[in-house]
Amino acid sequence: MKKKLLLVFLVVLSIACRKDKPIEEEVLWDRTPYLIAYPSYFTNPQDFLKMPDNNPLTNAGVELGRKLFYDPILSANNTQSCASCHNQKNAFSDNGKKFSEGIHGLFGTRNSMPLFNLGYWESKSKTNHRFFWDGGANDLERQVLAPIQNPIEMDESLLNVVNKLQVHSEYSKLFKKAFGSDSIYIFLVQKAIAQFERTLISFGSKYDKYLQTKNIAVFTQEEYSGMQTLFGVNDNGASGLGDCFHCHGSQGTYFLTDFDFHNNGLDVYPTDSGLYHITNNISDFGKFKTPSLRNLVFTAPYMHDGRFSSLDSVVEFYNSGTKNSIYVDPLIGKHFTHGGTLNLNIKQKADLVSFLKCLTDSTFITNPKFDKP
Repeated sequence: MKKKLLLVFLVVLSIACRKDKPIEEEVLWDRTPYLIAYPSYFTNPQDFLKMPDNNPLTNAGVELGRKLFYDPILSANNTQSCASCHNQKNAFSDNGKKFSEGIHGLFGTRNSMPLFNLGYWESKSKTNHRFFWDGGANDLERQVLAPIQNPIEMDESLLNVVNKLQVHSEYSKLFKKAFGSDSIYIFLVQKAIAQFERTLISFGSKYDKYLQTKNIAVFTQEEYSGMQTLFGVNDNGASGLGDCFHCHGSQGTYFLTDFDFHNNGLDVYPTDSGLYHITNNISDFGKFKTPSLRNLVFTAPYMHDGRFSSLDSVVEFYNSGTKNSIYVDPLIGKHFTHGGTLNLNIKQKADLVSFLKCLTDSTFITNPKFDKP
């Protein structure tokens, strides 16, 4: 009996003295909404940026999307991330390169677009074609998949992406926190990256200070003159105004794009068919997305094929270099009845460039919320 009692005592003692194995804390689904700081001059900001009902912004979802955006695990050889061709320091364009290089050393044929104010295309676009130069994706979730699968870019299969993430030491917990699921699915990858991209909002330029205060004193005389040139009407090619507002908005516009597609007269017969590649509608031949004029200082070179290296060359193209064709937009074509020129003089062109530089948001390229986590 004493031996039995001694044995029980030793067992109890051994259990009491044994270091317990830590119990892993359960990861909970965190649905805390992510709050976007809109500019104070916006009225009813929800009218401008409408989130999809099936993918609301959450803190956990945005943080997961940011991590995925910067993680080369999405590429076939684990060397290239989304950020490789979309650098925050260049307003999420590709480091001044004309074309981007993929994981196999191959180059694309279009300039890497900057990433900011993307969500507004979903609520304000004139068509169902919204993302990429040719409008090949109609929402950010679909846009996410194209570079991953593109053999020139990241050249990875969606199945491999999911498998790599599923066995990763961190991602199961992060997906559980963001979406309530231990299992990782490609549609959750899409949702997370799209959430992060919708937070990339840029409204911190000198022009925004003017929109907020309505005080023209924020500009130099040259900058203010350039603004008048940009937004001025030029109906007959002789008034000395830029006639840019048709595609980039009238004075006071927030976005500096018309959320549409145009053939702007780059070539008589474009080798890249643009929107036509998506729609097969001949009237869309050579049409490309109208980019915002914001952050141009960071995003050279310009146009879908990166053919212009400077803002001066872009201005000179619109002033005297557009090509007439049966495909050119009427907003460009009308000037060919007056020699195909805007007749801007040297000072007007210089002032216009000065104003375009006022659309620079230096806080955007240094915002720690957008940087690599």
